[in-house]
Amino acid sequence: MTSFFRPSVDAMVGYIPSQQPKPGTPIIKLNTNENPYPPSQDAIAVLHNLDPEWLRRYPDPYANDFRQATSEVLGVPVDWIIVSNGSDDLLNLIVRSCADLGRKVVYPMPTYVLYRTLTDMQPAECVEIPYKEDYCLPIEELVAANGAVTFIATPNSPSGHIVAIADLRQLAARISGVLVIDEAYVDFAEETALPLVKEFENVIVIRTLSKGYSLAGLRLGFGIANPKLLSGLFKMRDNYNIDAIACLVGTAAMGDQAYKNECAEKVKASRAKLAVNFKQLGFRVWDSQTNFLLVQPPKGNAEQIFLGLKELGILVRYFKQPGLEDKLRITVGTDEQNQVLVEAIRNEGGERGEERGKIFIKGS
Repeated sequence: MTSFFRPSVDAMVGYIPSQQPKPGTPIIKLNTNENPYPPSQDAIAVLHNLDPEWLRRYPDPYANDFRQATSEVLGVPVDWIIVSNGSDDLLNLIVRSCADLGRKVVYPMPTYVLYRTLTDMQPAECVEIPYKEDYCLPIEELVAANGAVTFIATPNSPSGHIVAIADLRQLAARISGVLVIDEAYVDFAEETALPLVKEFENVIVIRTLSKGYSLAGLRLGFGIANPKLLSGLFKMRDNYNIDAIACLVGTAAMGDQAYKNECAEKVKASRAKLAVNFKQLGFRVWDSQTNFLLVQPPKGNAEQIFLGLKELGILVRYFKQPGLEDKLRITVGTDEQNQVLVEAIRNEGGERGEERGKIFIKGS
């Protein structure tokens, strides 16, 4: 049968999102790293008072109100900011703009699996450099790979670790292509690589409102880079890639930094408690500067735990791929949600949880 698609599309495996139940479904959802707290009341008020005229007209093609609010918060010029339909849209834009035959995409693994999907869409080679056990950045291997685009997620998913600024600086100075520093989880971290955009014309820092701002459903992200780098991306983006509602709500959320920071601190406190709970259960727990934990069960039976929790209405993330098949990535929920999770594993979650607990800890 004749295909309608390019060979690269036929050959690729599409990105498979984690399970997304309908709102109101009676589950504990700890699989996609959403913030457990609601968005800013300032952002919600925008929706309640929305002028229908914003729906009739095309939106501002540059989302300038949001750029201005972001400029004031981060201390960067407005023309150093590009806004996108979620940070994934911007990642896609970078790959489409920079990757091609003979122009590779490079990144350390394990990391955000969408990088491979986006590369597979193009006629470009994907080079994956394995992280070592300690998750130290493999600088020499990344430089030698000579990518047109090099992705570094920091904090990284699914490991939760942060890459040292000194390592990122060294990498930026030694590669000739674009260095994309994906800071989707930066609101839960202790430092940011944002100063590097002023030092290097080939560095872009990517952010999102999905995590720290509790606006995953809004689809709003942005990048910060030298205007020389942004100029090519502006050529490639859709004319009206940010809808008017997203711009209005995002601008209000960006202006309420006090609330965002308050929620982030609560998540970090819960993260610390949850890490202690898992260690007490004998799990290996990786240090995290995100709103999730990477954990390894004492028996390594991660998939079994994943399926058992799912039966109990608790969703976590399991990656059936090399290096992760014996681990789980678990979003930090509220303290109450986290406690239900821990009790289900610790054999204190009622009859069904008790039965599952025996399987989780002692093995079948």
